[in-house]
Amino acid sequence: MAEHLLHIEVAYATAQRQWLLACVVPEGASVSDALRLSGLAEQVPGLDLDSSPVGIFGKRVSDPQSRKVEEGDRLEVYRPLLADPKEVRRQRAAKAKALRGA
Repeated sequence: MAEHLLHIEVAYATAQRQWLLACVVPEGASVSDALRLSGLAEQVPGLDLDSSPVGIFGKRVSDPQSRKVEEGDRLEVYRPLLADPKEVRRQRAAKAKALRGA
């Protein structure tokens, strides 16, 4: 009996480049398995898929080793934040207030 295959996409982006890989993985593959099979780690030097946060269509996956992929899923590998978004907004608001008051 032939193994059933699923078609998925794997997405990753840096400031300089984006990757969107169309992949075929076996049914029952976990998110971790699918990322490994995608070959993304070989294309992006220094990318550690085991410690990178991952999501499916923008929703974070808490346990990539147990979550199974489904037909048509888009797996997204996220980069760590360089700055806290709330702090950046606070700084921008303070700067705008200072400019208005001057």
